Amino acid sequence: MKSALRRIFFILVGAAIIWWLATAVSVYTYAQLDETVPADTAIVLGAAAYRDRPSPVFRERINHAIALYEAGTVDAIIFTGGVGWNDNLAESETARQYAIEAGVPEDDIYIETLSTDTYENLVQAQQIMVALGFDDALIVSDPLHMQRAMLIADDLGLDAYSSPTTTSRYESARAQLWFLFREVLFNMSYAVKGAG
Repeated sequence: MKSALRRIFFILVGAAIIWWLATAVSVYTYAQLDETVPADTAIVLGAAAYRDRPSPVFRERINHAIALYEAGTVDAIIFTGGVGWNDNLAESETARQYAIEAGVPEDDIYIETLSTDTYENLVQAQQIMVALGFDDALIVSDPLHMQRAMLIADDLGLDAYSSPTTTSRYESARAQLWFLFREVLFNMSYAVKGAG
């Protein structure tokens, strides 16, 4: 009996390790994909803001969206992200302020201030798209975040394309490994229970 239980335990552990490794390869491979095409809007997924300024990670996502707008690839930008702990403004509000200072017309910037995670970012952005009659979007985030973001966008029925930042602040091998590890866990969790 004990040997049978031990065998089952090792089979389950082995299956979990294989699933984790397969997910890691999938996340990393997807991070290399860039589907940037002309679209109605860019949806910038939220990241930390420090009081009234975007964090370095968020700033690079915003810069990427600004570059898409300036190139005429998108006609508008939707910034997402609510108010974080000890912040004065919502993440999206700091992004709007930063983009306006960079020369993007305020009339072409839209924000939501309620979301707290990737799933909610996209749900709220979708509501803005519907209200404005936008048909398609580029999803902007860090490369290793893109697979999960696109899975969620697909589940929501968004006509969306991956447009990862080219200047992610996750530059060191250590930072990239941590982000990959985190994303693998989030992807596995989403596969099991959805949302988040």
